[in-house]
Amino acid sequence: MLSGTQTFAEVKIAEPASPPITKTTPTATVISSNAKPIQSNTPVKNSNAITQTYLLSPGDFIEISVWKEEGMQKEQTLIAPDGNISFPLAGTIMAAGKTIFTLEETIASRLADYITDPVVNIKLLQSNGNSIFVIGKVNKPGQFPTNRRIDVLQALSLAGGLTVFANEGDINVQRRVGDTIKVFPFEYDDVIDGKHLEQNIILEPGDTVSVP
Repeated sequence: MLSGTQTFAEVKIAEPASPPITKTTPTATVISSNAKPIQSNTPVKNSNAITQTYLLSPGDFIEISVWKEEGMQKEQTLIAPDGNISFPLAGTIMAAGKTIFTLEETIASRLADYITDPVVNIKLLQSNGNSIFVIGKVNKPGQFPTNRRIDVLQALSLAGGLTVFANEGDINVQRRVGDTIKVFPFEYDDVIDGKHLEQNIILEPGDTVSVP
């Protein structure tokens, strides 16, 4: 907004003849008789990106509620190391590897034997389980919780990039599978140059990127 007072010269302009006034009929918005009314007491499902794509992992902390069930409100549980959770009436359920939406559907199907049309809502309180580790000659080594799947280059970026002393040709990813550890080679210069892009693998929870 301009401050102060501005003076404008007054100019008289001949007014054109007024056009004939045409009456218009306002357009009515037609609502189909088949449309369902919005009910304010209908539960709203969490539809953010994390809910749709995040894969639950051991160590994640979640909150489970069943709509209109007093004894099943805000049940907080930690996903066990074996990936399972326990919930009243639903029993033991494998949660690891599922999206939040899929787990909601799984619990609802278990509860359907006891509750009519159960509506389950789950909130992710802490994503402790979905973490990767970057160690060695990077600027910010450590544990990095992630809410989505990332590749090796992205993990190195989270760790602040390589130091000047890093051996770029001898980087590897270590992944524990049962009692064994798989090692995936990663040649930084080649991947940066667009070569051997298959080495830029998608990391899994618990993977360690080692930079010697």
